[in-house]
Amino acid sequence: MINDKIHEIVEKMNSIKDFSGAVIIKENDKVVLKNAFGFADISNKIKNAENTRFGIASGAKILTSISICKLVDQGKLSFDTLLKDCLDIKFPFFDSKVTIHHLLTHCSGIPDYFDEETLVDFSELWVNIPMYLLRNPKSFIPMIQNQKMKFNPGEKFSYNNGAFIVLGLVIEQITGMNFVDFVRKNIFDVLEMSDSGYFAFDMLPENCAYGYIKNTDGTLKTNIYSLPIVGGPDGGVYMTVEDMSKLWHGLFNNKLLSKEITNKFLTPHIHVEKNVYYGYGLWITKKEDELFKYFVMGSDPGVRFRSSFYPKSQIEITAVSNKEFGPYDISTFVESLI
Repeated sequence: MINDKIHEIVEKMNSIKDFSGAVIIKENDKVVLKNAFGFADISNKIKNAENTRFGIASGAKILTSISICKLVDQGKLSFDTLLKDCLDIKFPFFDSKVTIHHLLTHCSGIPDYFDEETLVDFSELWVNIPMYLLRNPKSFIPMIQNQKMKFNPGEKFSYNNGAFIVLGLVIEQITGMNFVDFVRKNIFDVLEMSDSGYFAFDMLPENCAYGYIKNTDGTLKTNIYSLPIVGGPDGGVYMTVEDMSKLWHGLFNNKLLSKEITNKFLTPHIHVEKNVYYGYGLWITKKEDELFKYFVMGSDPGVRFRSSFYPKSQIEITAVSNKEFGPYDISTFVESLI
């Protein structure tokens, strides 16, 4: 029972100097710990709270994957559908054999606007490309449209933000809706995730935490010039820890997708490394050839996020920070107690 070890977990969280964020831990769908630390707005001394909305970076890819799976459930798409058959936008160098499955599992081989294998600092992208112009999936097209393939479809796993931008374009073409509107209607509204949204930096609503980056002299600056001005299919949604819990609950209880497609969603489709696999928009860990953990994670300038669900013990851990450390250490410590 993780409930018997809450004192140790609290000690661990308090030991992380200057940790800023929020944490929720549930067991059998009951809250055993929920707490917030640090400041959402340092300048104005506004503290983070349990209902503070944090950017979760690439953790948002799960929303894009659910949206695609929704279209499969509706018969508007299949996982084997070729990209060229469901998107009118032309990418002249893309391999004609790229499928929806390839894009969902990071094995499409298409070019990436931010290649995490070659670039380290996400903010480097905006030196020549104004981040304030990137307000929707179509804004990213020029960044990948005329680049060549990295490898043949299905050849290997290679984490790809651009693939999820393309999936967002597919969703928009098939539904005739803006990507964010589709997510809102089919996920947020269904699960009553009323605090979640794709918020623009220049129009942040209440209870949003600024992300903070440490300068070389130790001072802090916000991340508003280090990321696209609004999130999209590859990441950047704002969410509370409670809303993330609602997402796990809705997913595992078939409130979003049919049982058949949910099982497909949660299948380890491709091997990443060691005991880590990737499903559709989420990571999967095995232990002794048995499924041990589902998790999503995100890392952007001024953002760290990790949310895990352990099916055998029915334990759920979500930790998010508006600084660049904390959630990994907290999550791995709690995991060591399971």
